[in-house]
Amino acid sequence: MPHGAHGRPPTRRERWASFKESPFLPASVLVLILAAAAGLFAGSYTYSMANPTPRHVPTAIVGSYEEGRGKAFLAEMEKALDASLKIHAYDSRAAAVRAVDDQKVFAILDTRDNGRAVVLDVSGASGASVAELLEQAAPAVGKATGVAVTVRDIKPLQEGDPRGLAIFYISLAAVIIGFIGAIQLSVHARGLNPVERIAFTAAYSLLGGFVIVVAVDWILGALKLPFVESWLILALTMFTSGMVFTMFNTLFGRWAMLPTWGLMVMLGNPSSGGAVSWPLLPSPLGVIGRWLPPGGSVNAQHTAVYFAGHQHVFPFLVLTGWALLSCAVFWTWRHRHPGGRTGGPSHAAGTPPPESSTTGAAT
Repeated sequence: MPHGAHGRPPTRRERWASFKESPFLPASVLVLILAAAAGLFAGSYTYSMANPTPRHVPTAIVGSYEEGRGKAFLAEMEKALDASLKIHAYDSRAAAVRAVDDQKVFAILDTRDNGRAVVLDVSGASGASVAELLEQAAPAVGKATGVAVTVRDIKPLQEGDPRGLAIFYISLAAVIIGFIGAIQLSVHARGLNPVERIAFTAAYSLLGGFVIVVAVDWILGALKLPFVESWLILALTMFTSGMVFTMFNTLFGRWAMLPTWGLMVMLGNPSSGGAVSWPLLPSPLGVIGRWLPPGGSVNAQHTAVYFAGHQHVFPFLVLTGWALLSCAVFWTWRHRHPGGRTGGPSHAAGTPPPESSTTGAAT
């Protein structure tokens, strides 16, 4: 080599090539990603939950609300809420109550005595935050308009869940443990083949959903759950979340956590309607959230707990659709997944094949 070649400083290109091959490049990228993720995570939850404001509140009306003071009362209610009451007129209170059970409306306004009296039936189970706003606004509006107002909660929350957050928490646990389980399978059970990986994801989902129900209902007594239905909803949620990570791991390799976290935690959980009812969410989130796994889980669980006999198929279609999509992508491109085994027992165990006798003799 030329004299002094060992002592010359490396060029910029050589430094960059060395940096790319070192562990410092991914570590530096992670520093930037984690800093951005922290801000986005805090921002997404603050944007969704810090100052919930009603946009449209579906409300059932019984009686002649356009007569007398009824119309003035509704107009003042909208001003007080800074939102529009999306009115659905019903012929009877019984029909309006069925609409509450079907989660089509959040409250019932029963106008009486030519609009001089109003009975407001709220549903805490439909959304504690919405019910609280209506309960606060109605008496003040009634006093201002000269209307006698009576407020009742016809679907109260369970005693152990006065803020209506327990369903959000158990769904959040199922979502996060679901994809953490898939991450751990990729790290500690890397050799699982595709069918085995799906089977073990289903196994920890079934067991995990069972343990969540036992902890929340049987041990803590915080929430009375319909055992089988809640268990299966939680298990389906965990399986879907785990397979979503597996899908992204197949598509993006070691960076799979980024789209998983973004979809399930930063976007899915704050828009699920669990912590803040969807009429109080920013409009895009209120629409998008119902199509994502966390929203499907919260909606299915919420109906199972508080509106038995009125379950909807849509949340299950959302969860099942994401699970099937994730499984299909994983299966189609399974050769790209950074796991599995292709050889015989010795290859799978990571031991080299023994040397042949002829090789040994030649040596």
